Amino acid sequence: MEQIYLLEDDDSIRKLVIYALGSQGYEAKGFDRPSAFWKAMEGPRPALILLDIMLPEEDGLSVLQKLRASAATKKLPVIMLTAKNTEYDRVVGLDSGADDFISKPFGMMELVARVRAVLRRTAQQQENDNYQVGQLFVSPQRHVVRVDGEEILLTNKEFELLCLLLEHQGMAMTRDAIMDGVWGQAFSRENRTLDVHVRTLRTKLGPAGQYIETVRGVGYKIGGPA
Repeated sequence: MEQIYLLEDDDSIRKLVIYALGSQGYEAKGFDRPSAFWKAMEGPRPALILLDIMLPEEDGLSVLQKLRASAATKKLPVIMLTAKNTEYDRVVGLDSGADDFISKPFGMMELVARVRAVLRRTAQQQENDNYQVGQLFVSPQRHVVRVDGEEILLTNKEFELLCLLLEHQGMAMTRDAIMDGVWGQAFSRENRTLDVHVRTLRTKLGPAGQYIETVRGVGYKIGGPA
């Protein structure tokens, strides 16, 4: 069953949307604030996110930008929900990477139809978004990593690191670019965090760990010519 996350601080709307999605066969989980949402995102990824713009702690556009900045969630489908209905708000939402935009008040059947459409479109694209390098298979959308058909369990940061290298397959990525892409620009680049994660990632990938190459004086790369 496909799981959907809803980040909406209005209790009545949140309960109604979760009920409507549940009645249509979806497993929906609601969050009233971004901190609870981010905590849940440390676990298995949902198939789709419904995201309100006006939120406590941080607005929905900021949440969306963080999702799009991470290699692991960059292509996770997001539908924006907002009371705002100006052309400017719609353009900002779509330009920030939203897959669809629904203005409140909206009908539940319209919402369910939009969810189905986005999930159907995502499923069609999903096949092309997978990575295969020798024995290594990675599906960013489904958060799956396999080596010789055996599933490998990674931490979120290890998974984001692997996806970032695969997204730039064949290219030598600098240490700074990797740190920014996985940990963010505010994270200190002077510690050994990256090297430790690369080492544990190689170990967990077993025979496929050799695909992650150290490029002396630059950083790391995966795939491409030797």
